[in-house]
Amino acid sequence: MSALRTHYADEADFVRRVDEVQRPQGYRLVGAFEGERCVAVAGFRVIHNLASGDTLYVDDLSTLPEARGRGRGRALLEWCKEEGRRQGCIQFELDSGVGPEREDAHRLYFNTGLRITSYHFGAPLE
Repeated sequence: MSALRTHYADEADFVRRVDEVQRPQGYRLVGAFEGERCVAVAGFRVIHNLASGDTLYVDDLSTLPEARGRGRGRALLEWCKEEGRRQGCIQFELDSGVGPEREDAHRLYFNTGLRITSYHFGAPLE
């Protein structure tokens, strides 16, 4: 996860955020392993909103750079889709940043059946 969420430099701060803030919102983690080493991870939760109904939302998807191209991210996405079905969700969603460094991730998303369904707007409040 540290390859994706680089602004969490301190592991204890990251763990505290996950345990005290994310988990109470239903956030769960699933990983893909090569031997004893976790090489890819997905963080997800079920959300409920008026626009898309019960949705499995992937907050985080990350594969270590040296482990990319081995199907781990795809396997996690497919597992999350199936988990959404098990949870009774009718939609599967994730947001992804834009820029040339994200092209491989976007290719994966398109290749697993995901499509761009909306724009996501944001602005800092600080």
